[in-house]
Amino acid sequence: MADSKILATIERTDTEQLQISVSEYKGKSYLNMRIFYTTDGGSTWLPTKKGVTFSPEQLDLLEEAIQDARKEFMAEAE
Repeated sequence: MADSKILATIERTDTEQLQISVSEYKGKSYLNMRIFYTTDGGSTWLPTKKGVTFSPEQLDLLEEAIQDARKEFMAEAE
């Protein structure tokens, strides 16, 4: 993949994080969520095969799923 712009990083463990980024591949833009790992205390983060890529057309469906999850979590908290 070409240049990517990291939108968010979610720490999972001291050696693992989820990176959410936007990148371009073959002239098309994508949203990527991928697990990265480090073996040098966080100086270098390397991608794993664990991840998922969304096309712009899929973002509305992803956003709806996240909103539904929020509603579920709020209902559980009551």
